[in-house]
Amino acid sequence: MGTDTDTDLGNNFSFLSTDLVPDWLDDIDGSQALAWARAQSEATVAGVDSLADDTSDRTNLEQRILTALNTDARIAYPVRRGEYLYNFWRDAEHPRGLWRRTSLQSYLAGQEDPQATEWEVLIDLDELAKAEGENWVWKGTACRYPEYDRALILLSRGGADATVVREFDLVNCTFVKDEPFYLPEAKSDVCWLGRDEILVGSDFGPGSLTDSGYPRQVRRWRRGMPSSSADVIFSGHSDDVAVGGWFDATEGFERLFVERAHDFYNSQRFVAAERSGKLAAQQNGDFSLQILEVPQDCRTSVHRQWLVLMPRTDFNGIPAGGVAVVELEKWLAGSREVEVIFTPDAHTSFQQLAWTKNFLVLTLLEDVATKLVVLREASWEPVEAFGELPAQATVSVIDTTSERDDEIWLVSTSATQPATLWYGQVGSPLTEVRRAPALFDSEGMETRQHWATSADGTRIPYRITGRFGAEAGAGTGDGTGAETTTDAPTPNPAPTLVHAYGGFEVSLVPQYSAIRGLTWLERGGYFVEANLRGGGEFGPTWHSSVVKTERMRVYEDHQAVLRDLVARGYCTREQLGVRGGSNGGLLTAVCLTSYPELVGAVVSQVPLADMMRYHRLSAGASWMAEYGNPDDPTERAAIAQYSPVQRVVKQEQRAYPPALITTSTRDDRVHPAHARNLAWLLEEAGQPVDYHENTEGGHAGAADNSQVAFVEALISTWLWNKLK
Repeated sequence: MGTDTDTDLGNNFSFLSTDLVPDWLDDIDGSQALAWARAQSEATVAGVDSLADDTSDRTNLEQRILTALNTDARIAYPVRRGEYLYNFWRDAEHPRGLWRRTSLQSYLAGQEDPQATEWEVLIDLDELAKAEGENWVWKGTACRYPEYDRALILLSRGGADATVVREFDLVNCTFVKDEPFYLPEAKSDVCWLGRDEILVGSDFGPGSLTDSGYPRQVRRWRRGMPSSSADVIFSGHSDDVAVGGWFDATEGFERLFVERAHDFYNSQRFVAAERSGKLAAQQNGDFSLQILEVPQDCRTSVHRQWLVLMPRTDFNGIPAGGVAVVELEKWLAGSREVEVIFTPDAHTSFQQLAWTKNFLVLTLLEDVATKLVVLREASWEPVEAFGELPAQATVSVIDTTSERDDEIWLVSTSATQPATLWYGQVGSPLTEVRRAPALFDSEGMETRQHWATSADGTRIPYRITGRFGAEAGAGTGDGTGAETTTDAPTPNPAPTLVHAYGGFEVSLVPQYSAIRGLTWLERGGYFVEANLRGGGEFGPTWHSSVVKTERMRVYEDHQAVLRDLVARGYCTREQLGVRGGSNGGLLTAVCLTSYPELVGAVVSQVPLADMMRYHRLSAGASWMAEYGNPDDPTERAAIAQYSPVQRVVKQEQRAYPPALITTSTRDDRVHPAHARNLAWLLEEAGQPVDYHENTEGGHAGAADNSQVAFVEALISTWLWNKLK
């Protein structure tokens, strides 16, 4: 690619040619690429340590973070599976983690002293990794419902999305040795169909995967037969994102489902028709699948007899972003009479739902603050469900039991208040059963919400947390996390770190973070969470209005927040830093290369950066509904306006602020070439750049608490010294 010229913020710049980047950087595990990454990473660590006021600053901070992550006083969040509560736990003695379980009685007995809970360890991942010589990272389980006698365990090498699938006996508490279900490393999709058969999608050779690298087929795999011989019951197209199948074993409502995802937001769903309470299957093993006739952009959920419809655009009398219910069998028979149970407005959006035996719980956002609405099944009348819960907190449903009773588990938290775990039955006051410890000093901190105005007039909300000082006259500042909305500027400018995402309908809400508190807030910095368009905070239109050719709106929103912070006096431009990962890493890389004059430092983690060819790297083809297709001339022109790798200029033309770029060799979702290529070009351009690549961690960037502590201490120390 030759050198291009373009107009950016009113100035002409000559962009560096991507021909300057060596091809070997694309070779994920190539010796030359790894040697370069190792040298860059070592230089970055040495450079950060040399900049600190004290050479022990970073290592001391790393130890404080690790202590917070490993503390036994944190909450062991339970997941109900039959008679047991399951939990995956990491601590100093078990850095890879323990998969364990306990009874409800034992868990509740630990209300005052969590150490009183008696846990049964099922899998010690550290012991397993040592015995097998593997760097296993836990990726979850699929337990057989409703018996919960077997589980499919998903293990990743180094944190990659690709997993090895192994069968575990939950009665004898051992891996199954007699004809077990086992899949080698791949991006697999598994679900129990019966004790001796599962639904599976995996890499079975040519034609079994989509262009994005995800399963293209759903197969019915019976115990004892080779996985490659499993019957194909559904197959999608190579340009689909993925195809998946699952089975609902709820007694009296047994159904098999298949979903063909064309992209992230459009899919077709099929259900196996019931015949006398049994799934109809032809002699060759193919199920009789009936299409669920809804628009492809309409999300659906089935629970017992109910079909829940959640359209992204107006459909059948349901507004975009609304929620409606109807009996599934009536819908399949052709009836289109639905009951709308939630209608959005300019301030309130639907986020998720959860069922108990007799109730449906809706989680809403009202001006980016959570609100739970509980409806009685069938009548859909709202009920008073929980008693008093903390005000000014994010409240989330983490588990329910729908097959037995109205059990529910909630978590409440805020930017300055640690999490509290609540348990009980819907319709009765809940009991506080665990409270996480305060892991940083939040005395005098408060959170404010402001609204910035984007280029097209759209108001963009953001929250800022810190110690603003008594003169600001906004909020109590008593450490309770009280939130205010105020236009009063702070008289105490301080280093300010902005985090944002702006994509894939991801909603950002206030959460307690020990890492953020220790590394930033406690040291006197301000932290900002910005709710840019592209997220899901105000419903589907908040997202869909900025996809593909309208993507620049996201970056205009980002600029509006950055300018608003300086205008209100929270910081100077030199004190303002931005940080983001994945799509958020793209956001900060765009900031670096398109509006660098607005900030003093940039952190871009596991970023997308080479947007002109992202669709050909790792899982990139699956995101074209978000960013557009670079092979389409119109969409390519829009992408070219912001793609960071193609917009790097030499330092003498336009000075960039310091940048820190991080990635993981084992990231098989966003190819590490994105980060590598950007760092290489920045260095070629004479721009200030540091680079760090972890050999483990996958898209999360870190595989265990020690790696998290190291990376977070590195980033924080780097940022603090660049901005202070």
